[in-house]
Parts: sequence; structure tokens; C-alpha cells
Amino acid sequence: MSEQAREQEQGATSPSEPLSPMDVTILKGEVIEALRTVYDPEIPVNIYELGLIYDLDVTPEGEVNIRMTLTSPACPVAGSLPGEVQEKVASVPGVKNVNVTVVWDPPWNLDMMSEEAKLELGIF
Repeated sequence: MSEQAREQEQGATSPSEPLSPMDVTILKGEVIEALRTVYDPEIPVNIYELGLIYDLDVTPEGEVNIRMTLTSPACPVAGSLPGEVQEKVASVPGVKNVNVTVVWDPPWNLDMMSEEAKLELGIF
């Protein structure tokens, strides 16, 4: 029996095909929705609307690269929030790998918040 026939018989799958540009866009939207379920415990707004996500890249291979920050280096969840982000994003169907990098430049400030977040917090 050939190796290919053996793999098919054992249910082995071939590497998945790269995502189309449309599928990458859809997956990115689903990743953003997952990020909207993660909250900074000190501010009752999700981290996406807070502007803590500086860069989000989704590759055709399903790899997600996130550059994010925290409200301050002394944030009490500095050790756990990036892991929560990684876990939530990794649970999105189609995501193969997640890389989360915490950066401090530029420093986060209130201007990075979405208008929705500012309205929710009464900041004008």
C-alpha cells in the first residue's frame, strides 16, 4: 500500500490550504469579536474598544499576530491579560497559532479609546 493510501485510510489530513483574502477578512472579524470579550478589570470596557490592541495581523495560514499594550506597566493583570487574549483568540475556529506581544511604545492614553468606549465611560 502506498504512503498516501495509508494516510487516507488512517484519516490523516493534508496540510490545510491557505485562506483566501475574503476568508482572512472574515477570520480577522471573528478574532476582533473574540477580543471584544476580554475586559480590563479596572475599566468596564473591552480591550479592543479601549485601544489596547495596537496591531492585528491574520495570515492566510491562520496565524494571528497581535501587538498590544496595557493601560500601564503596573497594571495588576499584566501577567495574565496577554495569556487570556491568546486563549480567547486561539479558540476561534480557523486560528492555527497566536502570537501576542506586549509593547509599551507608544504609551497608551485615553485618546486611543474608541468613541463608543469614551461614551460608555462618560469621557468627552
